[in-house]
Amino acid sequence: MTTKTADRPRSLGGAWPDKHVPGRGICMHALVPMRGDIRLVRQAPVLADGGYSVTVVDVEDRPAPTCEDITGNLRVRHVRVPARLSSYRYGTAPVVPWLLYKVLRMALATIRVIRTPADVYHACDIAALPACYIASRLRRKPLVSEAYELPLADPSVTRRHALSIAATWVYRRILARCSGVVVSSPSHARELTRVYGITDVTVVRNIPIYRPPTRGDHLRNRLGLGANTRIALYQGGLQDDRGLDLLVLAARHLPPSVVVTILGDGPARPRLETLIRRESVPDRVRLLPPVPYADLLEWTASADLGLNVLPPDYSPSIRFCLPNKLFEYLMAGIPVLTSPLDSVVELITAYDVGAVVYSMKPHDIAQAIVGMLADPARLARMRAHALAACARDLRWDVERLRLLSLYQSILASDRA
Repeated sequence: MTTKTADRPRSLGGAWPDKHVPGRGICMHALVPMRGDIRLVRQAPVLADGGYSVTVVDVEDRPAPTCEDITGNLRVRHVRVPARLSSYRYGTAPVVPWLLYKVLRMALATIRVIRTPADVYHACDIAALPACYIASRLRRKPLVSEAYELPLADPSVTRRHALSIAATWVYRRILARCSGVVVSSPSHARELTRVYGITDVTVVRNIPIYRPPTRGDHLRNRLGLGANTRIALYQGGLQDDRGLDLLVLAARHLPPSVVVTILGDGPARPRLETLIRRESVPDRVRLLPPVPYADLLEWTASADLGLNVLPPDYSPSIRFCLPNKLFEYLMAGIPVLTSPLDSVVELITAYDVGAVVYSMKPHDIAQAIVGMLADPARLARMRAHALAACARDLRWDVERLRLLSLYQSILASDRA
């Protein structure tokens, strides 16, 4: 995913005031830095502005004060792992120090969460759930479990049969004790209901804060492309489950007037660079580093088409996802070409803002890209529909009401 460090009400910094602002307390916990978790950056201020006293417990890998004030109702308490181990936080590190880093990070975070008094404990993604579960049980307070992706559906878990069974058993029992379950996709909600028997799941989609689009030529100028060249853009994390190799292979079947641009960074970048050289398509596939999130929509708006060709058979989590990039494309006013991902297809069909390519063969993907770009009237119609949908209801100030409603319900029940 491109670097996402904006959408916060103020920059971090300053000291926590002597007197805590009155209000029901919420502890939100993530095992990553808050600054890099755009969903948490959006949600925490919503609850703080709603009158709750919010404390975020995150794990920070950069120098930072132990506690930082964002607004009067919102603070961040950082957990710091020793610098020697922090260098092993990625899966590319040797197994033993990597596992040691993971265990120590979780242990330190659990201690910090337990020591944070709150009326509700909110786990931001499944990795943060054990700490919040322990704290909620010790303090006898409600627990909210949020899942950014479909839990325990990644092949790294499912291919280890014993691990998958044990993790599912534990997760099922924790979910049964949750006062709220939050997911980012309607399909994720349906799948949680089917697999775990959860009857009440709140869907809070990954929709950006609304900004009127600004058209420009950031991508074309950066890449040195002519005015007649069409740009098909993928933005986001460079990972193996994003179908980026398919885009590179499809580029061989594209005319010179169409360029696939990949904007972002991640572990798959070296492999993509090698594949681009091997396929001899450096003029058809261009890699760009991520841009600051505050500037992202302007860069997005300079493309002609947004790509979301994720392989649906990679995992149920991919098949049922509803990614950030989809809403970023639409808010920037560019139509979307997507693979047959359930919730994505539902949305683009409902608003008429894109098309679906059902074959994952590179030639068919290329034909779908060319077909969409060859119909200016259709693209203009989809662009108008996308801008209207985002101005009306595909915007964070509308979506956030789902989160506020959930907390009002939880705390009203807790008082009873």
